[in-house]
Amino acid sequence: MRTKITVRSFEQVLQILRDNQFDVRQVPGVAGQIAVGKYGAAAILAPNPKYTAKTGADGEQHPVIWITSPGWVLRGTLSRLVDHGNQKLFETPAARIAATADALKAIHRFSEELREAIGEPSLYNESLGTVSNSYMYDRVKGREPEAPAANDH
Repeated sequence: MRTKITVRSFEQVLQILRDNQFDVRQVPGVAGQIAVGKYGAAAILAPNPKYTAKTGADGEQHPVIWITSPGWVLRGTLSRLVDHGNQKLFETPAARIAATADALKAIHRFSEELREAIGEPSLYNESLGTVSNSYMYDRVKGREPEAPAANDH
């Protein structure tokens, strides 16, 4: 069974977010981008310039696009969640801290509520928990290719 996608205008989405106690603000110095926050998490959204009633009716485009995926607000800056194999970290250009279970739960809850307000389906793999922005496993970083064994002829 196909999941139904609810198509709402960008303005309708912003009003739904405001009605559900999301902090909705214009990104300073960037036309058309909106910072949306709740529970200490945030994301940046914008109207989709490629969206038209025709592309929306075909299901090809959605009126809202994600400029950044949801992250934790760290010292006033939206951080990225980076998985280092043994630990998840919130990273900004100026700071790096360990991700706590409460912060990860908050990002997950924020993401689910934001998707619902936008009218996007909740994907199975994302509904299981928080998805990292990148994966930087130490054991792989700088790994050299294995040299051939001495007995190989």
